[in-house]
Amino acid sequence: MSEEKEYIPRSAMSIHAHPDDQEFSVAGTLAKWARAGCEITSVILTSGDGGSNDPAHDASYKPTLARIREGEQSAASEVLGVKKTIYMHLPDGELEPTVALRKELTKIIRAHKPEVVVTGDPQGVFYGNGYINHPDHRAAAQLATYAVFPSSGSRLVFADLLAEGFEPHNVKRLYLHGPEKPDTWVDISETIEIKIAALRKHACQLGDWDPEKMIREWAEKDGKEKGFSYAESYKVMILEQEQPEN
Repeated sequence: MSEEKEYIPRSAMSIHAHPDDQEFSVAGTLAKWARAGCEITSVILTSGDGGSNDPAHDASYKPTLARIREGEQSAASEVLGVKKTIYMHLPDGELEPTVALRKELTKIIRAHKPEVVVTGDPQGVFYGNGYINHPDHRAAAQLATYAVFPSSGSRLVFADLLAEGFEPHNVKRLYLHGPEKPDTWVDISETIEIKIAALRKHACQLGDWDPEKMIREWAEKDGKEKGFSYAESYKVMILEQEQPEN
């Protein structure tokens, strides 16, 4: 698959748990697609209102932090060229892959009709021996995966959506970042600077830390597989084959 002509979708939807998740993971790909004319929508499930360990902050700070983090996400999306960012305003640290939430995501997918959906790997738990994947990340990935299939394209799944005008939509490809065995690499050599600039918009999370060194190291490691200076890697599910042009 990685040897085929580079695939650029006409529309894409990025679905992640927190503000800054897509900037750490898939922002180089999104920026590349946006530059090529792809219309991108980002869906952020939680407000990131749990993202502070400052002893000066208690529960009363959560609404303020939510506003800050969503504002930073909007700024980051603008840097990437994302056309629209949708906030579901769910509480950070409490995300669960419920049927009700899958229905809400199904409605969003049917409304915007993306050609591609980009999310995390729902199976990812342990990365190396130093990072346990956040449960919100896994929940968001599971919700996105099963909203794409079978929910979005199945007429009688969430059949009441039909009465609201949300007809089925078949997503053509599902990009999962962070898989144990990727099969697709996107060359982000020309957009890694944009990725870093977008990530820097999340100032309340970064503090005095500059993420550039780490982001470049991650992308260099991914790029070595295919000889790219910088890359992002995925497992890609091809759910609908492109029809050959006559």
